[in-house]
Amino acid sequence: MKRLGVSMLELVFVIVIMGILAAVALPKLNATRDDAHIAKGRSDVSAIRAAIVNERQGRLMKGQSNYINKLHRITTTLFDNNGTTTSTLLQYGIVTKSNSNGHWQPSATLSGTNWVYKYRIKNVDNTFTYNPTDGTFKCTSGTYCSQLTN
Repeated sequence: MKRLGVSMLELVFVIVIMGILAAVALPKLNATRDDAHIAKGRSDVSAIRAAIVNERQGRLMKGQSNYINKLHRITTTLFDNNGTTTSTLLQYGIVTKSNSNGHWQPSATLSGTNWVYKYRIKNVDNTFTYNPTDGTFKCTSGTYCSQLTN
């Protein structure tokens, strides 16, 4: 006699096997997402630092020895320029997203001269400070500073 369908036992076995595969795969997926946020942050930090140096070299060609005074014009897009529409830092700024992993957030100025930015990984803020006096963009606090800058 020919069977035209699957038995209930075969269906249960398939569901159990899919459950086991899902239980193994989901933790790996979360770890991969966190690794991607760290890789994105490293890439962003490298691009920002290179843009600061590049902008400074342009200023030196014009006879100006100072660094860019700030890294953004508006708080919804960061690292686009120094507060003017004529100077470009990154060709396309980085759009902010509040309290979201893998995204940047602006903060208030620190000591009136340094600019503070936060990059979130695993719900932990990593604070970066831009010093316009010497052009440094450093990770000053956070659990993942070494992973984002080394």
